[in-house]
Amino acid sequence: MAENSTIARPYAQAAFDIANEKSDLKNWSDMLQLIAAVASDAVLSDMISNPSIEREKIVEIIVDVCGDNLNDLAKSFVNVLAENGRLNVATEIAQAYEEHRAEAEKTVEAEVTSAFPLSDAQIKSMTEALKKRLGREVTLKTSVDESIVGGAIIRAGDLMIDGSVSGQLDKLATTLMK
Repeated sequence: MAENSTIARPYAQAAFDIANEKSDLKNWSDMLQLIAAVASDAVLSDMISNPSIEREKIVEIIVDVCGDNLNDLAKSFVNVLAENGRLNVATEIAQAYEEHRAEAEKTVEAEVTSAFPLSDAQIKSMTEALKKRLGREVTLKTSVDESIVGGAIIRAGDLMIDGSVSGQLDKLATTLMK
């Protein structure tokens, strides 16, 4: 939901600023992912959206569930989210934080969907080509989708390369229809 990502942006930026100042990017990534997972639990999510349940109680539950995995700053962050009625966007905050972290660390996660499983050599070759094109370290995730017939679809941030047979056939059909 676009509105949730807009709401999440300043909180993610604040978390990133704190983490960056403390040189603690990875730990904050883990803590925000945990907060998001706990806050998105069905029972807790219902509690978060219920205005009759005190925010302090919800914060207490989240902090208790997370245990020693949250430092004092992260616990305060949960409290701020609760006070502002923003625990419902914890997942979007964690996602936006990861974008800030990737930018700072000059990394990108790319997804490759191919018609058949890729060999190690193909994965290495694609990783190197993307690294060169994007000027960043690349983590490649692969998946198989036989419906694309052949070739591959690559997504890395805003970049999307459709080298699939089905994608090429769609382009051809569109061209012929003109």
